Amino acid sequence: MRILVTGATGMLGRALVPALVKAGHQVRALSRTRRESRGNVEWVWGDLFSGHGVPEALAGVDAVAHLATSGRRGRGAADIPGTRRLVVAAREAGVGHLLLTSMVGADRAPVGYLGYKLEAERLVAAGGLGWTVLRSTPFQQWLHRRLRDYAALPVLPVDPTVLMQPVHTGEVAARAAELIGGEPLGTAVEFGGPEVLDHALLARTWCRLRGLRRLCLPMRFPGRLYAAQRAGELTTDATPSGTITWDDYLSPPATARAARWGGSAAFPDSDDFASEHTASPTSPATQPEQDPDVHVYGGDDGYERPTRG
Repeated sequence: MRILVTGATGMLGRALVPALVKAGHQVRALSRTRRESRGNVEWVWGDLFSGHGVPEALAGVDAVAHLATSGRRGRGAADIPGTRRLVVAAREAGVGHLLLTSMVGADRAPVGYLGYKLEAERLVAAGGLGWTVLRSTPFQQWLHRRLRDYAALPVLPVDPTVLMQPVHTGEVAARAAELIGGEPLGTAVEFGGPEVLDHALLARTWCRLRGLRRLCLPMRFPGRLYAAQRAGELTTDATPSGTITWDDYLSPPATARAARWGGSAAFPDSDDFASEHTASPTSPATQPEQDPDVHVYGGDDGYERPTRG
């Protein structure tokens, strides 16, 4: 099967592309920078913001894994108009299956970014295509990055009433590969991590396993999104679920690391499913990170507007 992946350079995209290759699919990866095609990964240029290159990228494609998002700061540019352009072009190209990645809780708490994802879901469902929506909980890799950004502070603000269910990108990629390789479900399915943790425990565990001595200051985070998290609206008990715990991700046992992640001692700093599962030269994980498709949020990312340093 030939599968187009949007957001292929994002956090989930860099996990899904090699997972699809490993499953025997031919992958066409969409990027806003020119890249060299190798092996079973064909890189094509295209821009969901403008629509340029999208019809050409869809030519001869059997299915589309739509991961691209403009994230929390992008005001839904890739999630809503970008998805609308993609759906129209995919329908005209005769694509049989479009898989959209979304966030758990988008239907229950459509606040801000989750509201953009819910509208994207509606566009896909009404687009006249075979479709599936995969909603995931926040990625462990994304949470690790967020905490690492605050590591220089002597005090970490935490809210023990906020509930989170972190999941590993590799496991979400495996679930997405399974779904895109099957028949369209015409519905949304959820996928979460193996445990629900409060924000304070998550942060304290991160500090302990990273060997950092930081004061975790309890406070109550304001806003509707945090209220939804307190109510458990951004967690799921759907099965199957992930199996890699937060502790496993941050400090995997040596035997598990060797078997599951290829023996990388620096695993917590790695969020490439490719490198964790014997990446090949065709994987985007081995490509230079010189493109503007920066990583923004843990659900499905890799499509923020280019910035120049």
